Formats: sequence, structure tokens, C-alpha cells
Amino acid sequence: MSHEAHEAQEPETPHLDFAGTTPYEDYVKADVLTHLQHTLSDDPGEMVFLVTTQVMELWFTVIVHEWETAADALRSDDVPTAIAALKRSVRELEALNASWKPLGQLTPAQFNSYRSALGDGSGFQSAMYRRMEFLLGDKSASMLVPHRGAPRVHAELEKALAEPSLYDEVLRLMARRGCAIPASVLRRDVSQRYESNDAVEAAWTAVYAGDENAELARLGEALTDVAELVWRWRNDHLVATRRAMGAKPGTGGSAGVAWLEKRARKNVFPELWTARSHV
Repeated sequence: MSHEAHEAQEPETPHLDFAGTTPYEDYVKADVLTHLQHTLSDDPGEMVFLVTTQVMELWFTVIVHEWETAADALRSDDVPTAIAALKRSVRELEALNASWKPLGQLTPAQFNSYRSALGDGSGFQSAMYRRMEFLLGDKSASMLVPHRGAPRVHAELEKALAEPSLYDEVLRLMARRGCAIPASVLRRDVSQRYESNDAVEAAWTAVYAGDENAELARLGEALTDVAELVWRWRNDHLVATRRAMGAKPGTGGSAGVAWLEKRARKNVFPELWTARSHV
């Protein structure tokens, strides 16, 4: 057959006949994912809210995976692998933050039409989001309480609470590289919330005053990219909530907008931000 005749042929028909489910279904479990939506109201907008929330949970899951990968790599002094995982998580955080788009224009009337279906449910109760916060160093044993009725979830959160955060691993790496990280920081109780430290700020100042292409400086910038997008996530959540319900109490008993405003004012990896004033 000539080359011209071969090119003129129709493309081959893809394989359509399988003994069981398709290999795609076996791998992705799409049938499971697309049948997890059980709305509790007659409002058509509830499906958008439910699916968007479930998508957020999937992004939380992959971001936790990336940050745990980065933390493991840092324990082994493998900074390139850690930076690669952090950079992937930046793209994933951008996708996560875009999830607010379908919800960000909700009017109070639209949200009220299915808000009662949530009952006492709140995103505050998301176990995977809590694992994200723990990895960022924002820890609290009280956050395990809502999950006492789910043994596997509770055990996973308890483990995450007791383990060093991603930022703890960063600071331990910096100490091994000769940075002046105080022993009190290195030996701190990692089950407690991380608090900003002047000596850590000075260590980051020294890193940023040096070669910007050095490994620690590049790690610092990857962490800053993550921190910025976490801040944007919190602010987008705040704005979406303001539009949908104003200053009313939040679902699940939270203070709603007031609580979100407090969260939005907190910086992740605080010394990475304050050190810039001294470079």
C-alpha cells in the first residue's frame, strides 16, 4: 500500500468491546464519583453546591498528598523533590481556588433555597481540609473532636496532629544546612500551633540576602507561592460567604463571616513574609 493510500484511510476504530467494565472505569471509578450526589432539596442550584464541594474535597486530597511528599523529601534532604511537589501543589491550589467561581455569585435568596439541607454541616468539619491546615502548622487537638464518630478519619487526623508539619520539616532542614534555628523551635511540641519566631525570621532574612538561586532560597519561594494561594483561598471563601449570607451565623454554629475574617488575616509560614522587610 502506498504512503498516500495509507494516509487516506479512516482512523482505526477504538476498542469498544470489553468483557467487564471499561479500563477507564476500572481506573478512574467515574461511575462511583458521578453517583455520589444525593440532593436534599428541590432547588436546582443545590447540585452545583454539592458537586463543587465534592470537587474541593478531591483537591484537598491531592494537595495533602503533595505536601506530605514534600515533607518526606525534606526529611531525607531531598530538596529538589520537595520543591517539585510544592510547585505541583501551586497548580492544584489554583484549581482549588477556581472552585469558588460557581459559588462566588450566589445571592442570599439562592443560598437560602437549599441552605437548610446542610443542617449543621459546615466546611469547617472537613477532615481533609483539617489535614491541610495541620501540614501548614495550624494545629489544634480540639479539631479532632468533630471526627470522634469516624474511627479511620479520627486516627488519620490524630496521626497528622502528632507529626511535624511541612514547615517544621523546612526549619529542621535549614538547621541541618547551618541556619541559626533555635533549639526551642526544633524541639517544640509539634502538636501545637506554630508561632512566629524572631530568630527564624532572621534566618530567612539571611537566606534571602544571599544567592537567590541557592536551594534554600528557591525552597522559600516555593513555600511563599503556596502561602499566597492559601491566603487567596481564605479570602475567596470570605467573599463568597459575604455575598451568600452576609453577617449571619455560619452553618455548623461558626461565627460565619467574622470567623472567616479572622482566618484571612493569618499568614502561612509567617517569617517568610516578615523577613522581606529586612532584606
